[in-house]
Amino acid sequence: MPFHFDTLLLKSFMAIADKGTFTHGGEIVGRTQSALSLQIKKLEEGLGCKLFDRYGKKVTLTPEGHIFLSYAKQMSHLQWELYSTLKEPDIEGEIRLGTPEDFATHYLPDVLSTFRHHHPRVQLNVSCDLTLNLLDGYRQGHYDIILIKRDPKIAPKIAKEGTKVWREPLVWAAADHYKMENPLSLVLSPEPCIYRTRALAALNKAKRKWHISYTSPSLAGTIAAVKAGLGITVLPANMIPAGVHPIGHTLPELKDAEIALLKQGGLSKASEMLAHHIVRSLEKIH
Repeated sequence: MPFHFDTLLLKSFMAIADKGTFTHGGEIVGRTQSALSLQIKKLEEGLGCKLFDRYGKKVTLTPEGHIFLSYAKQMSHLQWELYSTLKEPDIEGEIRLGTPEDFATHYLPDVLSTFRHHHPRVQLNVSCDLTLNLLDGYRQGHYDIILIKRDPKIAPKIAKEGTKVWREPLVWAAADHYKMENPLSLVLSPEPCIYRTRALAALNKAKRKWHISYTSPSLAGTIAAVKAGLGITVLPANMIPAGVHPIGHTLPELKDAEIALLKQGGLSKASEMLAHHIVRSLEKIH
């Protein structure tokens, strides 16, 4: 192999890809913009291809860069898994994790199962709730780690907290054979819910008439109501179940959802390792 790269270089590359600039990427890994530029240049020369297209201070991934990013995430995850298996097999303790229900249902079972497999003496205490309720519990010390949905424009203060771990497109969804109504019938979670807030804001901006026909605090309840033809809802594009399909050709566009991880200071070793494991695992499957 005509090149080599270390763990820090992988982290630097992923930070630049995530932040879109060498300067902001350097802030994440504690290196200067010039140092990162030199590292990436040597990496590109070794690979024989460009990883980033430069537009002034901003950068975007090339097709080859996207491929390298996928492998970089896998290598970073494997490094953590190796360390976790060989160096920390006997950690123990209770970890209190809070997460949105849809995210917990769709993504976390495999992530948490892997963690428990490597650390069987750790007791996981997982609670599902709406984001603002999770934040309240977190600030009252009820959780060690929480995953939250956030929107930088709606809540810029929250957007500065934690580590961004996931972005996913949101879509309008309805039951198969559902006929659109005017005003629109909506199936949404109760307040406080970011999806609800975003949906109503988009409709109001587009001057579409609507009414809420069904409110459910659970993903299962929302899906059941939509399948029964009680209205349309907002779902992550990757969570569309059978019997439901995305719609949107006549509805306002919805911006991507963002999931962030927040963790308390002074966490136990077990909690720190779980937080790291969640971030690395979600990076791998993103």
